Amino acid sequence: AVLARLPGSRVPPPANNTAPQPPLAMPTVSVGRDRLFAALGRVYTQDEFEALCFDFGIELDDVTTEKAIIRKEKHLEEDVEADGDDEVIYKIEVAANRYDLLCLEGLARSLRIFTGSEATPIFKIASIPRGSMLQMHVRPQTSQIRPYVVCAVLRGVTFAEVRYNSFIDLQDKLHQNICRKRTLVAIGTHDLDTLQGPFSYEALPPQEINFIPLKQEQTFRADALMDFYRSDMKLKKFLHIIENSPVYPVIYDSNR
Repeated sequence: AVLARLPGSRVPPPANNTAPQPPLAMPTVSVGRDRLFAALGRVYTQDEFEALCFDFGIELDDVTTEKAIIRKEKHLEEDVEADGDDEVIYKIEVAANRYDLLCLEGLARSLRIFTGSEATPIFKIASIPRGSMLQMHVRPQTSQIRPYVVCAVLRGVTFAEVRYNSFIDLQDKLHQNICRKRTLVAIGTHDLDTLQGPFSYEALPPQEINFIPLKQEQTFRADALMDFYRSDMKLKKFLHIIENSPVYPVIYDSNR
């Protein structure tokens, strides 16, 4: 099972600015063509797939390869060998309000439903006895920094490497748009089999928070972790969200 938690901030007031705003850019999803076709249950020619996209209301924006993407990102010349393989990648533009289309799995499911090869799923809230529910206790100090938290348990989830990478990529895309670059919401996902409830959402001085961060082996104090991430190209741009706060938000399980 997977525990997903979403600490969030108050929604900021609208800016007092009547100047016209530029239109939102259409999100682009990069998916492996062969994996997408396998998920759709058939192979399409490029013309056939472009027609399907047009009918559904999305657009095949570009056809490239993983190697070409890496070469472009690293500004390599054509004659310079790049990492990656020659898997064909489809870059597909989707509607800005269709967050369910931001990953291969959601895109493929919607296209299967659209073509009639799959019925529309019906989601139901599970009826769980109150005594069996996991609890998240929210401490009042969180009102100083990020006052809201929402949790969900996803059961029956199995992650192979490809699916895990797709899941993390979806989480990053949500952070960039609907989560307003993590200023509104920050999503975290954990293996529930390694945790023990009840859980506690707190706000503590950074000097009192110690843990081993993702992909690291040593324990960091929260303020030292801020310094450590200043050189991280991906994470340093998010430090400003909490670094000047006297307290940092933190979630503990019962084995704190």
